[in-house]
Amino acid sequence: MIHPNKRFFLTSIFTLIGVVSIYAQSIGYPFYKYYSSQDYHGGIQNWKITQSTDGLLYVANNFGLLEFDGTNWNKYELESGTKCRDVYVDTDGKIYIASQGDFGYYIPNGKGKLRFVSLADSIPGEKRDFDETWKIFKQNDQLLFCTFDDIFIFNLNGQLKQIIDPDSDPDNFFFVNHELYFNQNGKGLSVMSNGNIKSTAYGHYFKNMTISGIIAINNNQLLISTLKNGIFLKSGNQIIVWQPTNQDKFKNANINQMKRLKSGKIAIGTQNEGLFILSKNGEIELQLSKGKGIENRTVLSIYEDIQGNLWLGHNNGISSIALNSPFQHLNEQTGLPGTGYDALLFNDTLYLGTNNGLYYKNIKAQNTSFKKIENTSGQVYKVQQINNEILMGHHAGTFRIRNGKANKIANIQGTWTLLDLEKYPDYVLQGNYKGLSLFKKSNDGLKFIRKLDGFEESSRVMEEDQDGNIWMTHGYKGVFKIKLTNDLQSVEANYYGEEKGLPAKILNNVWNLNDNLIFSTVAGLYKYDKNKDRFIKSSFLSNYFSDNVQFISFTEDAIGNIYFVSTTETGVLEKTTNGNYIKHIAVFNELENLLNDDLQNIITLEANKVLYAAKEGFIQFDNTAQKIKDIDFNTIFTKIEISNSNDSIISYGRYIENGKVSFNYQNHDVEIPFKDNSIRLAYSAPYMSGKFKNQYQYWLENSEEEYSNWTERTDKEYTNLPEGDYIFHVRAKNIYGQVSKLASFHFTILPPWYRTNIAYGFYFFIALILAVVTYYVIELRYKKKTEILTEEKEKEITRIDSELKTSEEKFEKLKNEKLKSEIKLKNKELATSTMHLINKNSFINSVKANLNNITKRSKNQEVKHEINKVIQNIDKNIAADQDWEHFSIHFDQVHGDFIKRWKEDYPDLSPQEMKLSAYLRMNLSTKEIANLLNISIRGVEIARYRLRKKLELERSDNLQEFILKY
Repeated sequence: MIHPNKRFFLTSIFTLIGVVSIYAQSIGYPFYKYYSSQDYHGGIQNWKITQSTDGLLYVANNFGLLEFDGTNWNKYELESGTKCRDVYVDTDGKIYIASQGDFGYYIPNGKGKLRFVSLADSIPGEKRDFDETWKIFKQNDQLLFCTFDDIFIFNLNGQLKQIIDPDSDPDNFFFVNHELYFNQNGKGLSVMSNGNIKSTAYGHYFKNMTISGIIAINNNQLLISTLKNGIFLKSGNQIIVWQPTNQDKFKNANINQMKRLKSGKIAIGTQNEGLFILSKNGEIELQLSKGKGIENRTVLSIYEDIQGNLWLGHNNGISSIALNSPFQHLNEQTGLPGTGYDALLFNDTLYLGTNNGLYYKNIKAQNTSFKKIENTSGQVYKVQQINNEILMGHHAGTFRIRNGKANKIANIQGTWTLLDLEKYPDYVLQGNYKGLSLFKKSNDGLKFIRKLDGFEESSRVMEEDQDGNIWMTHGYKGVFKIKLTNDLQSVEANYYGEEKGLPAKILNNVWNLNDNLIFSTVAGLYKYDKNKDRFIKSSFLSNYFSDNVQFISFTEDAIGNIYFVSTTETGVLEKTTNGNYIKHIAVFNELENLLNDDLQNIITLEANKVLYAAKEGFIQFDNTAQKIKDIDFNTIFTKIEISNSNDSIISYGRYIENGKVSFNYQNHDVEIPFKDNSIRLAYSAPYMSGKFKNQYQYWLENSEEEYSNWTERTDKEYTNLPEGDYIFHVRAKNIYGQVSKLASFHFTILPPWYRTNIAYGFYFFIALILAVVTYYVIELRYKKKTEILTEEKEKEITRIDSELKTSEEKFEKLKNEKLKSEIKLKNKELATSTMHLINKNSFINSVKANLNNITKRSKNQEVKHEINKVIQNIDKNIAADQDWEHFSIHFDQVHGDFIKRWKEDYPDLSPQEMKLSAYLRMNLSTKEIANLLNISIRGVEIARYRLRKKLELERSDNLQEFILKY
């Protein structure tokens, strides 16, 4: 079955203390990671490895100082370009280095970038001219810098306190039990105490040897390794060979360094034979060399880091060995090629079946590789022990393994598995590509009987229940219950699929766990209900898994621990004394992408030890090695820079606080100009275990609402950030699910220059000036506009006045013309009326005259009397005022109330004189006036004279002109 896309989630936190419980005859190698000189961008040789309290790794390299933060390698070259021989990181964060012709320390500058400060330059005179500084040690409050000529002692403030000049040149230095040991050519081992050098009582023993290591062990004993003479034990003043059986091996290996591990075991790095791990008693438990667990046979330096990994500095490269891991890899470096499928441990011999054949190894034999069993080339599916013989299921058939050779016992292709039947204890059932076959046990071994009729399905996974029924699960067809007929000639098979309670017919498997048959499906664990003849949900392990988890493989060891692989996690249910289980999965995340995803398999070797079929061979897991422990680790910033600026570095992560180097930025705000409002933050977690599969989660406070998803990315960039205060938080999660301490970086994006307080002040000042100027400009404009408006208004008024005057003049003219017209009309009417009166009076007077003539001629008195009556009537008619009243009204209308005004001004005028005045104003002739007044012309003259008198006119005044002008 192929189950892709396996995912491994973290549900508990594990770290591992001590070295894995390896067989004294180790069958595999720990996981390791190799860094070439191209990876770390340095020289090939690595003389010393150490670690800071923050977890960063430092290496003294041929090209300078190397630094590893768990993600990236950084190199710090000396100005002289010389080799770095030793490195020591003090508790205050100063990184002391020893090099060719110099020594000193690295300390961060203002931006956190390491800069070198030479202490050797303070050495006076000719003592400054030394060749190599090989070792650095801290003794109380002093630092010892060891050269092959002198020992320079400095205090922690960098002041030279003393120079020790041994009488014989030393060739190596060791700091043991707070004392400095060194070997002197031709003199032996000496010790320096309180600035004084003295020979040890046993030192002469090593006068012709090169000592490569000294470590303290129990009861005031010292273990002393030499380059070419093996390892010795100093007890009291006695020197004896330590573990004589291994002495020749160590002599030939050429020991470069010896180091005691936290577990009490001893690591030895050699020139020719790689790394040895020794027990406390000196027994070799593990050897790693080129092509056998590591990539280089020369080990110049050894360091055990905080997480228990063993770092090796090679003559070419650096290795990290997961020595504390419960896993060992059995692959081609152990002589095992191919993908692992099945395994068997029987009588101290381990059999491993791969797609390339069957291999074996005696696990008690030292330094042996796996050997291939003859006649097994090709795909191996199963290795089993039945009736004290080893049987192999192979693509080519079923084989018996004897004396390192495979013999075919049945010519049926494609043997998946063999099932030792409990109901028929003399028989074994074989499942193959096309059904089932029956084998019988005999004194000569297993013998093929027949192919069973009645079933032709591929039968890879089978288990027998308590009733003797055989349950076979097919990868994509469902489950079959198979029962052998009494004559063992054939089988009867019943099919179980979805109609029988299974969630699907695909991906079903059967397992014998806790003495019960359990069926794993796509939707969790099921069991067979005999009474209902159908499958139902199983409550087994329900307290440890979700209902619908899909399991791929199970196995159970002799003490009841259950090992499992599912589509979501891999782990072990460790059985407790009360029958419950403790679930461990975190440590198994180290197996991610390593396991065989074709036919996954877990094989029990013994209690607490299993093998996982892997893409490359097998992986052994030792359950006794895992312990629960939390280890604190940090996330640090490695570089913070402006994205859009050439001079972009804000910080390399370090700074000095209270005299100590720190990566904690929580109380350090950084202000960034608005023009540089794009920032990139690089970070790392120096947690070195678990294949360095650290993940990170970040959050930009005041910009993002919550933390991001976990990612392996180790940097984050933000562009075009608006002004404001920000806090960037980042934390790491190691492969075991443990979360680091939070790292935070406070920064402020300043507003653009035009939105700063100074700018606002300037704006206010400018605004104030502009307001004043604007006020005055507006005032001036207002005044000017007012003046213009006034002027325009005046002009307009003048224009209007002019137009009004013109209009008035026109109106007056029109009015005058109208008045004139009316006056003319009135005058015409008045003249007409006057003419009428004149004509009438003239006619009447003519009539009167004629009548008078008649009277004079007539002799008839009666006629005369009547005519006189008529004449009298005529006189009365002429004297009547009706015509005058009518006339005066029209006259005043024409002549501006002349008569009214004239009467008011000259009230003494008689009616006759008023009429005369009116007729004179009308510019009538004397004759016309006489007719109107019914008087003679002489009478008119007299009347005019009288009128002048009343008007009091001078002789020179013209009466008519006076009246006309009135």
